[in-house]
Amino acid sequence: MAPRASFWVGKWATILGKHQEAHTAFDYVISHYPQSYYAWRAANILGMNVGDFNDVRSMNPEIVPRQRPIPPAGSETFKELYLLGQDRDAYLEWEAAFVDQNHPTVAEQFTAGLIKLAQGENISGIDEISQLEDRDTPQEKAEYLALSQQSIYWQARYPFPYFNDIQKWSAKRQINPLLVMALMRQESRFEAKIKSPVGATGLMQLMPDTAKWIAPQINTDFKTINLENPSDNIMLGTWYLDHTHQQYGNNSLLAIASYNAGPGNVNKWLTTIPSSDPDEFVEEIPFEETRNYVRQVFGNYWNYLRLYNPETSRLIARYSSQSVK
Repeated sequence: MAPRASFWVGKWATILGKHQEAHTAFDYVISHYPQSYYAWRAANILGMNVGDFNDVRSMNPEIVPRQRPIPPAGSETFKELYLLGQDRDAYLEWEAAFVDQNHPTVAEQFTAGLIKLAQGENISGIDEISQLEDRDTPQEKAEYLALSQQSIYWQARYPFPYFNDIQKWSAKRQINPLLVMALMRQESRFEAKIKSPVGATGLMQLMPDTAKWIAPQINTDFKTINLENPSDNIMLGTWYLDHTHQQYGNNSLLAIASYNAGPGNVNKWLTTIPSSDPDEFVEEIPFEETRNYVRQVFGNYWNYLRLYNPETSRLIARYSSQSVK
């Protein structure tokens, strides 16, 4: 609630013509809540090159994938194996030494999450690392706070699997690869074989009927497609994301909302939500699931941008250093 409230203080100050107060409020959101969706909205309003709802699709930001960080826990042998990518041996070394798995330290829990991510267990790895913010003793809170000031923590919460497939198909569809990554993280947490209760499958959570409809439009035989195969899933999912963008004049707000709620609902909202302000439109989306989905996808996009794009990383680091002073 805090970043949301601070952002809207800035929006209301702008409406009232209090531009310095608005600037101060937007600065505050970025410096104190840099991981939030509202930090992206504030950065856009302040004129940073971070994309807006109507042009983020076409952006092609520089991306520098993360290098494996040195785990903060475990033996030197384990750390060396992990950094070398010897994941099975690293896991065995870690398991042999990790005695109290029911009561891990902050460093141990973060390290356990890194190992799960390395093994492709993306849901449990992200959850393991995200749950560190729930630690409740003063010492643990302090340890988590120190860890959360480091980019390695946030990069672990926003990992970058399937980089080559995402780059390939994003380029083919001319879609910002970080937007694809953001949607994929929200849909499946990068689990290739996950299925929803209604049958949506894989990384981008495509329904089989949707895939069957897409296949002939890209000259593909549906019988040769495996939605649990990451490359096939991303190939079809990026086509569909391109399709939703084309339906709404490349407005990513409406395209992402349609991906979740369907074009029928989005078309209805365009006639029933009176505001032309995109931020107000998001807040007025009547489906709570879709309202949160939009904020979460673009919040993911923002985190990938600030973590993996050098230009944005430098800007946000400057805001953070100013807040410390």
